[in-house]
Amino acid sequence: MPSIHRRHFIGGLAASAALLALPGHVSAQGSPLRVIVPASAGSGQDVMVRSAQYAMSKALGRPVVVEDLPGSGGIIGTQQLVKAAPDGNTIAFVSNNHVVNPAVYKKMPYDSLKDITPIAILAETPFVLVVNPNRLPAGNARELVALIRAKPDHYNFASSGNGTILHLAAEMFVDAAGLKARHIPYKGVGAMITDLIGGQVDFGVLAVPAVQPHLKAGTLRAVAATGATRVPSLPNLPTLQEQGLNVTVGGWLAAIGPAGLATAQVKRLHDGIVAAWTSPEVKKAMAEQENILRPSTPEAAAALFAREQARYAELVRKAGVTLD
Repeated sequence: MPSIHRRHFIGGLAASAALLALPGHVSAQGSPLRVIVPASAGSGQDVMVRSAQYAMSKALGRPVVVEDLPGSGGIIGTQQLVKAAPDGNTIAFVSNNHVVNPAVYKKMPYDSLKDITPIAILAETPFVLVVNPNRLPAGNARELVALIRAKPDHYNFASSGNGTILHLAAEMFVDAAGLKARHIPYKGVGAMITDLIGGQVDFGVLAVPAVQPHLKAGTLRAVAATGATRVPSLPNLPTLQEQGLNVTVGGWLAAIGPAGLATAQVKRLHDGIVAAWTSPEVKKAMAEQENILRPSTPEAAAALFAREQARYAELVRKAGVTLD
């Protein structure tokens, strides 16, 4: 998931420091739970998990140690999860990349569905379709489609990298509207936003936490929410579905364990993690980060993984996206 504000990262570090001060009786109740985040420190994924770290420790009755292992779109960190013993002492929090990677990478060191045990989907990060208002003076998605359609191949769209969820989300819009536009990949969200504001690129899909300050400043304009429902902080912004385009996409965060995790361990981890993420302090943190809590059962998480992996595979095939 895209990076978000520095103060949330600092908040996550504060939670980590608080965890170290937990009373001795908590650590005595069980061995530490290793939580792998296959993303960089300060990323949206990392900040979300660290916001819930202390609450998870309380709910599970054991220390929770968060370890960031970024690289290759989450593959490096997830590979460590896959190799871990299925004893309930190691889990990971993965994003959409987990089910996108099998479609965009020619070789995968593990099976994204068979080599893990789904525990829960925890939260969603809403995305919005944004334009540079000086380059594309559209007030909604219909106007944007008309402008692009009038000049095929004239406009371009940005993403945070080839094969990323923000790239595929924009490809969904282009495909659903039957448009022709050039893809310009960047190395991360920061550079993408800078060039969107500067007018080097025309439109793109971004997570609400990353783009909200620029929407308020008027340097970027949101023309549609891309999820199934409107964004709570942008209640007047209609979804692409409401504007006649069959696109539903957003970011999500899920807890997984290694393959072979016993049913009793899955239930114990699921119940503790969901209790933590629905606690008042984590609810508050998620609201501040503009993430939406949607805890699921392990069965619903497994179904989502399979459904999303098939959906992205088809989209990647149509868009011709491949990575080494």
